[in-house]
Amino acid sequence: MACRQTNAKRQLVRVVRAPDGSVTIDLSGKRSGRGAYLCATHECWDAGLKRGVLSRALKIETIPVENFQTLSEYAHQIQRGE
Repeated sequence: MACRQTNAKRQLVRVVRAPDGSVTIDLSGKRSGRGAYLCATHECWDAGLKRGVLSRALKIETIPVENFQTLSEYAHQIQRGE
């Protein structure tokens, strides 16, 4: 997690890098690929996306632009409390 907190796995959001290089949110927690977990807080998502913590955890140089936009939108939804 980008915030370095510990929490129950079910309370975290899994982000997965698929074999094709795409990065998506895995709400089921069962998709195959390299996974990383983030808290459901805007601060954690902000750190994960803007400081590069998430891309390092997924072992990629950068998150593809279209996937980055989707993840950013999800982070904004968390901030608004949706």
